[in-house]
Amino acid sequence: MSAVEANDKDAMDMDGGESQPITLRVPTPESMRALGQYVAGMTHGGDVILLSGPLGAGKTTFAQGFGAGLGVTGPVVSPTFTIAREMEGHFADGSAAHCVHVDAYRLGGASFAPGQNSVDALLDELESLGLDEELEDPGERTVVLMEWGEQMVAALAPERLEIHIERGNGAESSADSYPADAAERRNPADSQELSENGERAVTLTPVGERWNAEGIGVAIDGFTRSSAGCTLVGGNATGAMKERL
Repeated sequence: MSAVEANDKDAMDMDGGESQPITLRVPTPESMRALGQYVAGMTHGGDVILLSGPLGAGKTTFAQGFGAGLGVTGPVVSPTFTIAREMEGHFADGSAAHCVHVDAYRLGGASFAPGQNSVDALLDELESLGLDEELEDPGERTVVLMEWGEQMVAALAPERLEIHIERGNGAESSADSYPADAAERRNPADSQELSENGERAVTLTPVGERWNAEGIGVAIDGFTRSSAGCTLVGGNATGAMKERL
C-alpha cells in the first residue's frame, strides 16, 4: 500500500467508512462563484480544501467565490508562478481568517507519482516562502485552498474536503472554456472572467471526521435549494436528499 493510500485509508477509518461523494450540476460561472462562497461559509481554522479539475474547468472561478465568502478584498487569481498567495478575511462567525491559496501546477501537480517526492518538492517551495508549516499544520485561523495537488495533499492532510470540477453536458471542450484558469498560465494578470460556457459537474468528497461531522451533504442540499439552476445528481444523494429527489 502506498503512503497516499495509507493516509486515505486512515482518513476513511476515522469515521468508520468511506465518504460518500456528492455531485451537483453547476450551470454558470455565477453559480460556480456562489458555490465557492457557500463552501467558504462552512470553513473554519485548520481546514484544507483540495480543488481539482482540468484547465479551464472553473477552479479559479470557484476560488473567486471562495475568497468572496471569506470577505477577501481585491482580486483572487491562481498563484501559478508564485506557488502560494496569502489573503486575509473572516470566517462566518466573524473571526479573522488567513487563507493560503496554493497552486502546485508548476511543480507538476497530478503528474507526480504517489509518494514523498512530490510532497518534498511542494514543502521546499513553501519553505522558501515561509509557508511550509501552514500546509503541514494549518493554525486555528488558517484555511488552505490547494489546486493541482491531489497526490501531495492526500499525504499531508488526512482530513480535507475534495472538490473536483469537470465540464458537463453542453460545455465547451477547449481549455479556455472558463478563460481565467488557462489565461493565468500565460499571464496571472489576465484573469478577466467570464461568459456562459456550459454546465459543470462538481463532485465534493468529504474525507475525515471533521467534514462528515459537518453534514456536508445536507449543507449542499441547502445550497441547491437556494441557488437557481444548481441541481444534485440523484445517484449521489443520500439520506434526506434522496427523499427530496
